[in-house]
This record gives sequence, structure tokens and C-alpha cells, in this order.
Amino acid sequence: MLKRLMLIVNPMAGRGAYKTNFGEAMQALSQGGYAVTLFFTAQRGDATRFAASYAGDYDAVSCIGGDGTLSEVLAGLMQLDNPPPVGYFPMGTANDVATTLGLPKNDTVAAARRIVNGTPHPFDVGAFGERDYFAYIAAFGAFTEVSYATPQDQKKMLGHLAYVLQGMQQLPKIEPIHAKVDYDGGTLEGSFLYGSVSNSTSVAGIVHLPDTMVSLGDGMSELVLVRDPGNVAAFAELATAVLSERFDSEKLVILHTKKARFRFDFPVAWTRDGEEGGAFADIEIRNIHCPVKLIF
Repeated sequence: MLKRLMLIVNPMAGRGAYKTNFGEAMQALSQGGYAVTLFFTAQRGDATRFAASYAGDYDAVSCIGGDGTLSEVLAGLMQLDNPPPVGYFPMGTANDVATTLGLPKNDTVAAARRIVNGTPHPFDVGAFGERDYFAYIAAFGAFTEVSYATPQDQKKMLGHLAYVLQGMQQLPKIEPIHAKVDYDGGTLEGSFLYGSVSNSTSVAGIVHLPDTMVSLGDGMSELVLVRDPGNVAAFAELATAVLSERFDSEKLVILHTKKARFRFDFPVAWTRDGEEGGAFADIEIRNIHCPVKLIF
């Protein structure tokens, strides 16, 4: 008997590249024992609404899109008591989740075969405040606006280069942010250029944390804080170290925690999985231990 697969498609992701070999991908799913029902998104929030409303009727749910699309699907599944396992066709720009999981990127046929032959693995989900969720990262500070500030037409034409160009435009505007951060067992206070709570070895497709530092289903998130280095030269040195995967700077804090509370002097803008996440002066972020399973 065929298993029922709900496939949510974001037609804007990956410059519409999902159309390449799409028929072959669907054939691979069919031959692998899946009867596929397609849902196409038209606007932000559709994937969450589809997953919350219909995923409970399927044996598995999958999505074609970027990390933001996957994030929306997981947010919808968090509204279900017994969500089905999730497959992922990574078709975005950064594809941080795919990098972390070792999934094939921008290749629908390979992704379909991975779903057919893969195994569901428990996966932690982040809770952002009371009602919002994220798949792998919530962040504030330097460069976090790049992913959603970059115009869509530039993303289509330039791909990852568009993010780099947009980031260069933000360099003169970087300001340290005073924050008090409570985490499991302690509190940090100071001026920070960047802060995040994540569950990924890849951030923005540029920074990579060691595999030994990150576990996707241990109930713990990685709290990363970058203290204000004080001058441009020190900032450049710190950036070079991080991009070279050297994390021993005294200006860089990396901790493991189940939750973190951030308090600022004014509302600070956040991103969640590369999408705009709102501005908050006081926000708590929690790790929800393995509420879903990802197929890989």
C-alpha cells in the first residue's frame, strides 16, 4: 500500500530551480512507495497553515524550498499532537539545514531518493517567545538583516553573492548592542555585535561550527555571542578567525543551554531561519527537545 506524502512547494525558492527534473523526482517518490499530494505556497505563512491543517492526514510531509520554508512547515507541525516525519528538498540560497544534515542541495531527484531511503531522526525545534518557532537559528546584530533585506530579484540573479554584497553595505552601520543574557547556570552582560541561539553547524552558509560542538537532538542549543572588539582592526581579526573556524577569541562566547533570555535597552530586530523575526526588548528562547523527526 502506498504511503501518503504531503509535499509543500515554495515556487520562489532557488530561482524556481525545483522545476528541473521535477517529474523524475516525483517518479522516484512514487517508485519508493509514496502517493504525493502537492501544495503550492503563494505567500509567507502558507506552509505553516498547510502543515497545521492537513499534515495530520499524511504518513509524511515534505517541502521544496529554503530554510525559511522548512521553518514554516515545522511551525505548523508544532500545532499537531503527533506530527508525521519531515523530508526536505533544499532549494534555497544558504541551505544551512541541508549543510548540517548532509542533504543534497538544489537537486530534487537526489533529495527524493534520500527521502525514500532515509531514516527519521529526532530533531530539536526552537521556541521563540510564546508562539513562534524556528528550525535552526534565531539571531540579532551584525549582518542578521542581510537575508531578508536582500531584494528578491537580486537573490534570483546572484544567489549567495547577493547576501555578501548586501552585507558589505551594512558595514558602516554596525553598532554594538547592550544586552543582559540569562542562560542555564549564569548571566552575561555587555555590548555585543551579534548574538544567536542555534541548532546547526552552518550559519548563513559562511560560518561553520565544528560537528563535535553541535548535536541536533540533545535538547541543547548553542548560544553564540560576539562582544564588541572596540575597533575596526580588531573586528576584522575576529571575523577572520571565525571564518577560519577558530573560536578561541575572548570576544567570542559559545555556550550550550536549554534556554536563553535576552534583555535589551530598546527593541532589537531579530531574524529566525533567515526571515524577519520582529523586534523585542525582552525575549526568551527555548529548545524543545525532539518534537519532530527529520528524514535524512
